[in-house]
Amino acid sequence: MSTDRRKFLKHLGTSVLLTSASLNSFAAREENEIRLLRAQKRITPNDKIRIATVGMGIMGFNDTNAALTSPGVELVGVADLYKGRLARAKEVYGASLFTTDDYRDLILRKDIDAIIVATSDNWHSQISIDAMRAGKAVYSEKPMVHQISQGLAEIQAQKETKMVFQVGSQRVSSIAYRKAKEMYEAGAIGKINSIEASFNRQDALGAWQYTIPLDQSVQTVNWARFQSNAKEKVDYDPKRFFRWRNYREYGTGVAGDLFVHLLSGIHLITGSKGPEKIYSIGDLSYWKDGRNVPDVMSAVVHYGDTKEHPAFQVTLRVNFVSGDGGSSTTKIVGSEGVIDLGGEGEGFTIRKNKLPEAPGIGGWDSLFTYTEAQQKALLDDYNKRWKEDKRNRQKFPDVVYKAPDDYNASNDHFANFFDSMRNGTKVVEDAVFGFRAAAPALACNDSYFENKVVRWDAHNMKIIV
Repeated sequence: MSTDRRKFLKHLGTSVLLTSASLNSFAAREENEIRLLRAQKRITPNDKIRIATVGMGIMGFNDTNAALTSPGVELVGVADLYKGRLARAKEVYGASLFTTDDYRDLILRKDIDAIIVATSDNWHSQISIDAMRAGKAVYSEKPMVHQISQGLAEIQAQKETKMVFQVGSQRVSSIAYRKAKEMYEAGAIGKINSIEASFNRQDALGAWQYTIPLDQSVQTVNWARFQSNAKEKVDYDPKRFFRWRNYREYGTGVAGDLFVHLLSGIHLITGSKGPEKIYSIGDLSYWKDGRNVPDVMSAVVHYGDTKEHPAFQVTLRVNFVSGDGGSSTTKIVGSEGVIDLGGEGEGFTIRKNKLPEAPGIGGWDSLFTYTEAQQKALLDDYNKRWKEDKRNRQKFPDVVYKAPDDYNASNDHFANFFDSMRNGTKVVEDAVFGFRAAAPALACNDSYFENKVVRWDAHNMKIIV
């Protein structure tokens, strides 16, 4: 029996037998109950955390709602460059809510403890640094930077200010991903060698053709501020503002938006600091609506042999016009099994098979091309050398783990953020972890647009020229 197999069985104990080869959701329910008890804990006035959100688009509202599920959290204000979203925020959170089109009005307020940065990608780094230097904790949407060159400065700002900083890739807090990490470390799949990870979509909204309001105009949108940090200024374009993900000037395309989720989960489970080589290809296949980023993109990312893990390769794929109707998965492949994580961290399945000790003979083999005498001699020798139980691939019952139906990883991600603010505990996705996931994702863009292999120094977090 391999060492990995012994570790795995020791880790599982009798749970496989007790649950008919399934972890089911017992452990998940237990962890979820802990989270619920934490949420029900009484909060004193001194424990109250006052937040503000910059950028009230889809993620701004979703992040704010997730943050408010944590006890003792109060929304003080929001900022957005479209007047209609400020009006909507008052409808949702109350007429007394402070609203502004300038994020600096929020970070300078003394009654705000933490800032959620949910703007277009090109503003993530600047707002985060300004907020930390103003004494605010920061929850930054992914990717934490728009350009790789911004990463070390943002890490340095966090170190200098010592403010709590967390990046918003929620699967890093998922109880399913944490359990998958335990199973991986226990040797559940043997020695890792490859990972397949993908996001497929087949609808206009999934491809970022978001609804544009009827009252959009230069009077309702602060277009000058939105593009003030862009290298090239263009005339007002509502598609560039309300569908900014489709434009390199403001977003990071499918790589920065979705590859970064996949890499965050992979780095959590494997303990990796990052890859050493990145190459990507892509096409604008279907959504030819003015966007300047691909809607189908694939990347091959190579992770070298390190103290954290053996060498393995990752294939990443996003397809915004996939005939399968849409799906997401991460399959971590090892020598003795596969961890198959579907969706956004709701659960996983471990399928285990072990290579037979005997090499095999006959079937799709060259045996039949030899003389009958040679075939008989070879078969007789094989049967003497290998007993029946050594000739077949070993297959083990699937291990299935499911989070509770009402579980939400985003809520946990914010709970971890606020725990760090209150108790000084380590955040689950700090600036270093966030950058180590973002940089290889953004390097996929560099590889695609410049048609080259990008070499990355994961330890020192810099491109190798």
